[in-house]
Amino acid sequence: MLTAHQRQWGVNQWAAFMSNRDLPCMPRSKALLLQLEETLGERISARELADIAGSDPFLCLRLLRQAEAKRTQRLGHETTTPLGAVMQLGTENFRRLLLDSPETDETNLGLAACEARSHLARHLALNWGSARADISPDEVAMAALLSEIGELLLWSFAPDLPEAALKALHSGRSARSLQAQVDTCGFRFKDLTLACAEIWHLPPLLMQLIRGIDNTRANLSRLCVDAARHLTTGGPDDPALPSDIAEAKHLIPGATLEWLTEQLPGLDEEQIARIAAKAADLLDPQHH
Repeated sequence: MLTAHQRQWGVNQWAAFMSNRDLPCMPRSKALLLQLEETLGERISARELADIAGSDPFLCLRLLRQAEAKRTQRLGHETTTPLGAVMQLGTENFRRLLLDSPETDETNLGLAACEARSHLARHLALNWGSARADISPDEVAMAALLSEIGELLLWSFAPDLPEAALKALHSGRSARSLQAQVDTCGFRFKDLTLACAEIWHLPPLLMQLIRGIDNTRANLSRLCVDAARHLTTGGPDDPALPSDIAEAKHLIPGATLEWLTEQLPGLDEEQIARIAAKAADLLDPQHH
């Protein structure tokens, strides 16, 4: 439960509080590591370890912070991908980092839903990002995975806040999820993500991508987060999805609307055709 004092907190006080928590990992990440060790023994590659981290936002953040702390002592390139972070830290250190992490509460449905969204945003970033030669899909995917970290922290350590925002949204008191966050908590959860990222000194490139404006990569990262939210909350019929696909087409002109829509998981052919057709209407209202 929140104290009366905490209920008065703004985004900076929450960021100071959250940035000191011991970050948990998803229980499945430990299970996956132990399973790999059983089948591969010493032959686990850095890439396989990076894939475990890349599917777990808290673990990815833990890894990144450790790798960056190590890097600043030695000065090298910014760490902007899970693989880069595993290489920076070393596989044995990564293993220890994972096995020593506390675990998230699997029964926390809000946390599970938010984590699934982060995972979906990463999946979209890897797929959509692969269609542009001038973009590192891994960087965009890492930013997309970490974009919801503010909300994940709240679900883990102050669930009353995101629960209040959800109630405001579902009751119709607030029209959109961002509005619900501001109405009930006084700040957007994304602002908490950014405030924590500053305290943790995350690499400037990732900060820019998480902010989600300025350039193609950052816009693509934000779009993946938005599309993941629309698909998980509204399903295939969410009215915002066609405009997400239309925006994706602007950012990835070489891809077809059908291919872009096919990257949204769980859609049947009819749903793909319908979303792509609506996106085409948005791009060229005259084409009928």
